[in-house]
Amino acid sequence: MLRVLSALVGVIGFGYAGLLSASGMDEWFRTFKAEATPKQMYAFLAKLPKGADLHNHLTGAGFSEWWYDIATDTARNGGYHYYTKVSVQQCGGYGTDEFGGNRQLLLFRTIQDSTYQTLDECQRSEYKALERLTEQEKQGFLNSIRLDKAHEGRNEFFETHWNRLNELPENPHASAYILLKNMQAFGREGLQYLETQIKIRGNLKPDGSLYSPEDALEVYRTVLASDEAKATGVTAKFQFMVLRFAPDAEDSLRWMYGFADQHRDLFAGINMAGREDNDKGYPLRFLSTLRELRHQYPAVPLAFHAGEVDEPNQHVRDTLLLGAQRIGHGVNTITDPDTLLLMRHGPYLIEINLISNLLLEYIDSYSQHPFGEYLRLDIPVALSTDDRGMWDSTMTDEYYVAVKEFNLSWRELTSLARNSLQHSFLPPDEKKAALDLYTERLAKFAAETLAHGFPDQDTDLEKRSFICKYQAALCSQE
Repeated sequence: MLRVLSALVGVIGFGYAGLLSASGMDEWFRTFKAEATPKQMYAFLAKLPKGADLHNHLTGAGFSEWWYDIATDTARNGGYHYYTKVSVQQCGGYGTDEFGGNRQLLLFRTIQDSTYQTLDECQRSEYKALERLTEQEKQGFLNSIRLDKAHEGRNEFFETHWNRLNELPENPHASAYILLKNMQAFGREGLQYLETQIKIRGNLKPDGSLYSPEDALEVYRTVLASDEAKATGVTAKFQFMVLRFAPDAEDSLRWMYGFADQHRDLFAGINMAGREDNDKGYPLRFLSTLRELRHQYPAVPLAFHAGEVDEPNQHVRDTLLLGAQRIGHGVNTITDPDTLLLMRHGPYLIEINLISNLLLEYIDSYSQHPFGEYLRLDIPVALSTDDRGMWDSTMTDEYYVAVKEFNLSWRELTSLARNSLQHSFLPPDEKKAALDLYTERLAKFAAETLAHGFPDQDTDLEKRSFICKYQAALCSQE
């Protein structure tokens, strides 16, 4: 049978062969799942063509060593010098604000030279230039923006990681480098498209003055136009992220709407984000503002973090009322039957973040995650990586967890990538081209797999610490 399929592929090309291979791959993948070693399965999923990562926070998507590399490379980072806090000398005395942005007791808070020069002698003694860190201090810096310890979880992530990165992501050259590194890594994993959330206001020049949003955007444009970026095979577009519980969130939304409208070639949409257990960001707070903006501007696609909590609420339903086309996380949607029914028959997608939801303690184990229920109720879902730099994980890791924990069929597995492209915020012509390309790539992959099987070897793709903890056999030398 495999020889017949292979011959047909050679004669008629991949159009019809895609139909043949889809049927053949169902049975092939069922057998492969039952017989493959962990390394074989991981290698297969690493090479599998994938679609898009739609839920990606650029600041959180940078691996620690990427941040260190760009922070210490003045030739590439725009001429910035950085310092990080390595000791506490109690320079502020006692009774300081340990819940604000400049916490006296928080180590590895990173600042640029213009800020360092404003510190007094005691405060400067707490900081050290990044390139002068001892090996122990460097490792501490790298680990400080990862969830790498058993006791770390939701609060460590939300309350310290961003304060530690601090001024580093406010350098558009550094953030654009993180974008490029993500495109390169995703390209090696077989992704085609990335929608990432970026910050375009409040970026700092080396002297501490502000970039204009237009000038900051130009830094990203330059990187995207580079040969390095084009060689990845990954298309990248941006979302604005509105911190929904911020006091000025409505004004930020208004400004972002206008800027996105002016730069639709790069900005795919707007994303309302933030801790959902901070109810100052409740969805209906923004209903009147969004109605005002839709009166003024052509449609700007909207995604919304909703259902990322471990108790029932109706935030997902309210988010749909705002006009959101995609729901980020949606873990508790399963507790709202009416909304669950609506999502089965509406044009909505849930951006599933399996690793994030576990490490941030919204589920205690994958057996509690509703991903399988959504998938098999025909609610469109797609896998995404969220803040993967802080989980130290990859998109392949998300796929591996999904296959292992939810026993995906071939059709279910490939629907995830197709859904991600179908529900992307790409313009219609670009979306069609992306879907056509994915269909062609997948048909070729399936036909070659059916014709030749899958090599009995591990992939040379680098494995990050998350997957090594999740399945130790993947990283063993045996």
